Amino acid sequence: MAGKDDVPILIAQTGPATGQRWVLAKEMLTIGRDAECDIMIPDRQISRVHARLNKTAAGFEIEDLGSKNGTHVNGSPLKGACHLQDGDLIQVALVAQLVFVGSEATMPLRMDTPLAAMLAAAGSGNPASGGRLRLDGAARRVWVADREIDPPLSVPQFRFLELIYLRPGQVASREDVIAAVWPEAQGSGVSEQAIDALVRRLRDRLAELDPGHQYVATVRGHGFRLDNPAA
Repeated sequence: MAGKDDVPILIAQTGPATGQRWVLAKEMLTIGRDAECDIMIPDRQISRVHARLNKTAAGFEIEDLGSKNGTHVNGSPLKGACHLQDGDLIQVALVAQLVFVGSEATMPLRMDTPLAAMLAAAGSGNPASGGRLRLDGAARRVWVADREIDPPLSVPQFRFLELIYLRPGQVASREDVIAAVWPEAQGSGVSEQAIDALVRRLRDRLAELDPGHQYVATVRGHGFRLDNPAA
C-alpha cells in the first residue's frame, strides 16, 4: 500500500506563492487565482481557473483550460494534456513556476541515462571530493561547509548541481544542462530564462549556508562550472 510519501507534490519556486507546497492527493485539482481552486495563486495574470491536473493510471496530466496567458511545461506551450514526470517545470502564465515532484523522488536518485552517457562521453574525472561542497548522488544529499542543505534541493536543482559536480574543472554548456535536467524536453525549447532561473535559485540555496562564496560560476558564451574550494 502506498504511503503518504508516495503522493506527488507541486512546489512553487517563483511567483506570489513561492515556497508553498501542495500535495496532489485528489483525482483532479484546479490551478488558478480563484479562491475555490485547489492550487490558488493570487495574481491577475493568472486566470480564475487556469489549468487542471488529472490523475490517470500512468500518473498526473496537466491541461490548460483556455487561459489568457497560457501554461508552459519545461519551456514549451501546453497544447492538450501533458503527462508530468518527476522534475518537470510548470509555468503558469508569466508569473509562477511550479516544480512537479513525483513519488519516485522519494527513492534514491541515480544518474539517469542521458546524464550518465554525457559524463562518459566527456571523460569526466573524479567527483569534486575534498571541497567545501559535497554531494551524495545515491541519497540526493548535499553538504556545504559541513552543513547539510535542508530542505533538500528540488530535483532540477540537484540534477544541475550533480552535472557540474561530476565534471570538476569542466564547463557544462546550456545544451548539457537541458539534457541532464530536462531529458524529455530536448528539442522542445527550454527557454534561456528557465535555465537562468534554475541557476539563480540554486545559487540562492547554496548561499544560505555559505554566503561568502559563489559555487556556480558562469563562463560567458560557454556555460557553467563548479567552483568548489578546498575544505
